[in-house]
Amino acid sequence: MPHTALPPASSTPPPPSWYWSLPYAAVALFIAAMAALLWLIHREDAEEQRATLITDVLWMEQNFSFQFERNNALLVQLGPELLADSPAGTTTEARLKRALDPESGIVRVLWLDPDGKVKGAAPPFTNHEMVGETTGTFPSAAAFRLARSLGRPVYSESYAVLENQTQFEVHQPIFEGGRHLGTVVGVYSLNALLARQVPWWFSERYRVSVTNNLGVEIAAKSKVSPLATLAYEIPFEPPGHGLNLVITAYKSEVRWIPLLLMGSLGVLAAAIVWSLWQLRRHMQRRQAAEQALSGEHAFRKAMEDSLKTGMRARDLNGRITYVNPAFCRMVGWSAEELVGMQPPMPYWAPEAIEHTSGVHQQILGGNAPAQGLEVRLMRKSGERFDALLIEAPLIDDQGRHIGWMGSVVDVTEQKRAQELARQQQERLQATARLVTMGEMASTLAHELNQPLAAISSYNTGCLNMLEHGSIAPDELTGVLQKIGKQAQRAAQIIRRVHAFVRRSEPKFETVDLNGVIREAVGLVEPDAARRSVGIDVDLADGLPPVLADPVMIEQVAINLIRNGMDAMADTPRRERRLHLATRAEDGMLVFSVTDRGRGIDPEVAEKLFAPFFTTKEEGMGMGLNICRSIAELHRGRLSFEPNPDGGTIFRFTLPVPHP
Repeated sequence: MPHTALPPASSTPPPPSWYWSLPYAAVALFIAAMAALLWLIHREDAEEQRATLITDVLWMEQNFSFQFERNNALLVQLGPELLADSPAGTTTEARLKRALDPESGIVRVLWLDPDGKVKGAAPPFTNHEMVGETTGTFPSAAAFRLARSLGRPVYSESYAVLENQTQFEVHQPIFEGGRHLGTVVGVYSLNALLARQVPWWFSERYRVSVTNNLGVEIAAKSKVSPLATLAYEIPFEPPGHGLNLVITAYKSEVRWIPLLLMGSLGVLAAAIVWSLWQLRRHMQRRQAAEQALSGEHAFRKAMEDSLKTGMRARDLNGRITYVNPAFCRMVGWSAEELVGMQPPMPYWAPEAIEHTSGVHQQILGGNAPAQGLEVRLMRKSGERFDALLIEAPLIDDQGRHIGWMGSVVDVTEQKRAQELARQQQERLQATARLVTMGEMASTLAHELNQPLAAISSYNTGCLNMLEHGSIAPDELTGVLQKIGKQAQRAAQIIRRVHAFVRRSEPKFETVDLNGVIREAVGLVEPDAARRSVGIDVDLADGLPPVLADPVMIEQVAINLIRNGMDAMADTPRRERRLHLATRAEDGMLVFSVTDRGRGIDPEVAEKLFAPFFTTKEEGMGMGLNICRSIAELHRGRLSFEPNPDGGTIFRFTLPVPHP
């Protein structure tokens, strides 16, 4: 049988050397990963502690700042009361008690006259406190002078007092009408401030201390020294002067075993699953974010396209970077034409180019008012329109200021409506003056009849004596002079009435308020005599002039005087006294009208200034409403209050112009 050769046996090649090293490498990587994990956990814990420390320090700093601000506000309230010559009242004592509350940190309140001399203190000084208590001038003369010159609170340097205590002062200047009344000084105990303002939970975590400019600790919340080296130091502002607030954390235990077990089990059990799941979630979040971004972009685009307000963005150099469709429709140019343009813009009206350029520079300089600016713009067709421009800084996602975002509103129709309303208000005021003069017509006619009757009588007498030749030239001169005086009297009455009822544009000029009141009294005196009303006039001397329309002010005065006389219709004749007075008060001129009527009922007071509301049978209900409009036009006020002696006091105020 022939021999058949067998195929050679196939030999499997040995694995490469790195194959057997994989388990060792895996173990090494595992150990390295665990070590890195522990190190990262430890580092994260330390960073978290430091972040928590910084957050708590900032909270503590803000807490101190709030306390100092509250104390300063309380000292400002106390100042006028403590520096007044009158004895302290119950309210002042209550506020002093609040200021000296242990929670405030203030241990003493002093009040100094304008020269820095101590007028009083709470609590009062004892003999041993006034001698040798501090190591410096008390109170601080330097802080007093600086606070007086700056007009704001100034903190003094810290100084040591008895019983290892450290104090500092805050000097709060008190001004009234630009006059320095004096200074209220709050004396802080640094040790008491730390003891009261540092809460217990903060003391459990940190040791709080204050060091001076030499690094020497001068006050501390706790005498226990922390074991840890984690600390944070910030300037103690206020009071400043080199003081630093040092917060040192107490050492906390690191939970090594739980962290090790959780980290090991988590990594070993969920590494692969977590990786795949995290990758899947990442993809899902990315898709969702892209869809949300697309939807948000579409929504914002639709919202911007539907706006009626023009939106325009510019860079820091004034070059247009974005316009919305409303702005394009407003000016008539397309977005492609406008984007990239630099001043001067084609929609600037040529006749207002200088004003518009000034507004542009004001905006780029960051000085645009929050309420916006009005400018005159031009459409592509050449039509002019008024626009309200409100600009705000444009901030990118990195927090950088990259330009200006402006909203442009067409206010042409609004201004036309305002002008129409103003004209209607003027017509209404003129109508009210005519109605007032109509009500006074009979009295004025009687007043005019007297000088006219006297003129007629003198004239008849002169003619009779001339016919009989029984009058001398000297006597004729005297009679003619009397006739001239009566004619001047009649002309003066007519001139007053004409000036009051004529309708004109508001004319603001320098006005003597007392002179206007006297003119008004001259017009209503005949009516007052007919009603048996006595008018007492008490006009303060030396009142500064005001910028106002004299006819409008006279209209207010006449209306208030006649209302006062109407209110006393049922008052006995001997008590019908109307008191008119003027005075200067807090930068305002005050004109008051005080009647002795029966007063104003509460339900009437609520609607007293409403248009077309009246308590008179034949009244229009527009008098007080017009008076209040005139007061607001002059940046003043019209108010009323009950008269303690019965009746009502109306007050009309006008601001005194700044020099």
